[in-house]
Amino acid sequence: MLHLNRPLVFFDLETTGTDVAKDRIVEIALVKVLPDGSTLSIPANPADRYLINPEMEIPLEASMVHGIYNKDVALKPTFEQCAQELYDFIEGCDLGGFNSNRFDIPLLAEEFLRAGLFFSLDDRKTVDVQVLFHMLEPRNLGAAVRIFCGRELENAHSALADTQATYDVMLGMLKHYEGRTKLENDVEVPLLPTNVEALDKMSSYRKRADLVGNFVYNETGDMVFGFGKHKGQKVADVLQREPGYYSWMMNADFPLYTKEVLKKFRNSLP
Repeated sequence: MLHLNRPLVFFDLETTGTDVAKDRIVEIALVKVLPDGSTLSIPANPADRYLINPEMEIPLEASMVHGIYNKDVALKPTFEQCAQELYDFIEGCDLGGFNSNRFDIPLLAEEFLRAGLFFSLDDRKTVDVQVLFHMLEPRNLGAAVRIFCGRELENAHSALADTQATYDVMLGMLKHYEGRTKLENDVEVPLLPTNVEALDKMSSYRKRADLVGNFVYNETGDMVFGFGKHKGQKVADVLQREPGYYSWMMNADFPLYTKEVLKKFRNSLP
C-alpha cells in the first residue's frame, strides 16, 4: 500500500493547449488520498465534470482530444471564481499526477497566480506517476491501467477518469513491485519505494526551481539557468554580471511562476 504522512492529491487537467504561459484549464479533477487510505474528490460525484470557462477559444484540435467544446464551458465559472476552493482543497497536501511535474503543476501554478494566489512547492512533495512508470515500464496511461489494474482505461481524457486511473496505477505498481529490490551504493533497496519522499526523488530527473526548468539546481544546490546562452551558469553570477538580463526576462514571454521565482531570488541576494 501507499504510505502517507499527509494527504496526497492526484489531479489531472484538460486544457486549451500545451503552452504553460498562454493556455488555460477547461477541466480539472482531483482525488485526495488521506493517510488512512480513504479518498475525497473534486468533483464529488464521479458522473460530474468540473468544467472551467478558460476565457479564450478552445482550439478544435484540443476539443477533439478531450471532447470539451466552447459551448460546453460558455456558462461555466472562470478559474478565478474556482481558485480559492481548489487552493484550499490541496492546501497542506503533496501532489501526484501523470506528467504532472512537466505540465499540470506548472500550468496550475500559472492559473493560481493569475487569480492572485501564490502556489508554492516549498515543503510539498510531487509524485509524477508517468516518470515512475516510464522508468519501469515505458508505455502510456492506457497501457499502465491494462498492466497494473487488469482492465482497459475507459473515458480517456475525462479528467476524473484519468485522475482515478493514475491513482489506481500507482497502487497497482506498488503491488506489482512489492518485495523486488535493486542495489544502490552496495545496499539493497526497494525497486519502487512506498513513501512519498522517495517517490518524489524518483519522479524528478533534475530539481527545478521554477517548475518548467528555466531555472534548475546544480549538484551543489546553486540555482542555475536551464536554457539559453547562460545555460548551466549560476543565476547570481549572471545577474551581477549582466543586470539588464533581469529586466529582459521580466518583460519577456516567460511563465508568471518563472518571473516570480526570479524576483524572489534577486530580492534574496545581498
